[in-house]
Amino acid sequence: MKYNALAIDGPAGAGKSTVAKLVAKRLGYTYIDTGAMYRATTLKALNLKIDLNDPEQFVFLDDTTMKFHDGTLMMDNQDVMNQIRSNPVSSNVSVVSSHVPVRNKLVSLQQEIAKTTNVVMDGRDIGTIVLPDADLKIYMTASVEERAKRRHEENITLGIPSDYNRLIKDIERRDKFDSSRSYNPLKQAEDAIYLDTSDNDINAVANKIYEMFIKVISTKRSRKNGKHN
Repeated sequence: MKYNALAIDGPAGAGKSTVAKLVAKRLGYTYIDTGAMYRATTLKALNLKIDLNDPEQFVFLDDTTMKFHDGTLMMDNQDVMNQIRSNPVSSNVSVVSSHVPVRNKLVSLQQEIAKTTNVVMDGRDIGTIVLPDADLKIYMTASVEERAKRRHEENITLGIPSDYNRLIKDIERRDKFDSSRSYNPLKQAEDAIYLDTSDNDINAVANKIYEMFIKVISTKRSRKNGKHN
């Protein structure tokens, strides 16, 4: 059985996770926050005090478990959703996620999940690398200022110290890093729909993507049924 998949890509702070959660809940699909997986890897690496610039130091992933339960990432059976939003993790996740062994390991995990359930998956290489055959691909973005504002508000809500101006610089730095890395860089898939959410309400964006996805799946079913008639 082939399960359905919705891929949402875009830069940091574009609102991907919030939108993906809303759409997944409405569809009754499993939500996979791939960015959280890279952040969790960074968190564990920091706790282990390894050299973050050395790809060979990340062999600990072979003995690390990551599972999603109701949108919450459990790493080694612990809820790490708040810890992975800390400033040290945010400052180092781009370096960690650029390592080939890290990306290969996590991409493999993400693909295995998609083989066993319907998913809404968000990240930076979902439509291009992880799920190239996704039923619908969305590339979400927003201005740097709007993304910094959203991340700042999220941090405040989570009780994490936050500096808006620093966030702008961090996001600009991460955009450059993620889009210029040599392995699986951030880019829009050729068949992805481009959405700039700078001036849009997140709920409205979620509704738009939901409606597009339902239309795609309905068309897919109609074609399949037509072949059987």
